[in-house]
Amino acid sequence: MPFEAASMELRLLRKRVRYTLGQWGAAVVADEVELAVTELATNVIKHVGEGAAATLILEPRQDRLRVELHDKSHEVPTPRSGNWEEECGRGLHLLSAMSLDWGTLLTATGKAVWCEISLDHVLHGRRVQRAAAVLDEYRRMVGADSAVVPSYAVMEESVTDVIADLLHWLAAQGGDPDEVLDRAQMHFEEETEAA
Repeated sequence: MPFEAASMELRLLRKRVRYTLGQWGAAVVADEVELAVTELATNVIKHVGEGAAATLILEPRQDRLRVELHDKSHEVPTPRSGNWEEECGRGLHLLSAMSLDWGTLLTATGKAVWCEISLDHVLHGRRVQRAAAVLDEYRRMVGADSAVVPSYAVMEESVTDVIADLLHWLAAQGGDPDEVLDRAQMHFEEETEAA
C-alpha cells in the first residue's frame, strides 16, 4: 500500500488496513495493527519528513502478521530511554510491547521498520479467504466501484445479497432453501466451537 506520509493520510491508511484484514478474516487484530501502523507512519512523518513517500506491506505468515513500513531514509530508529510522561518517544516501546518481535531492515532505497502481530486467536482458514474472494467477485459483477474501500455495512449488505442470490439459484434447481440454511448454520456453529 503506497502512501504519502502525512497526518491527513493516516485515517485513510488505517481504513485500508482494517478493510484488508477484514478480507483476510483477521478483523479481530485490526485495532492492534492499526495502532502499529499509526506508530510506524508517524515515525516516518516525524523523522523522514511530512509528505515523504512510503509503502506499507501486510503479510500473513502462519501464526503471525508481518507489518512492514518502507521509507527512503537509511536512519535506523532507536527506542529512547526517556520519561513515560514525555509527549514523544514512546512509539517504539509501544511497538515492542504489543508485537511478537520488531526490527529494522536496511534496503537499497532506504529502510523497512517491521513488527509481527500474533494471529493465534484468528480463525485464519481457507473458508474466510474463499468468502472474501466471492464477495470481491460479487461486488465486481454488480458494478461496485473497486477503487472505493467499502464500509462494514456495505460489505454486510453484500453478504446478504450473495446469500439471497444463492437461495434463488437453489430454489430454481428444485432445492429447499430452508433446509440448506439450517445445514449451513449447523456447520458454522460446529466449526466455530471447534476453533
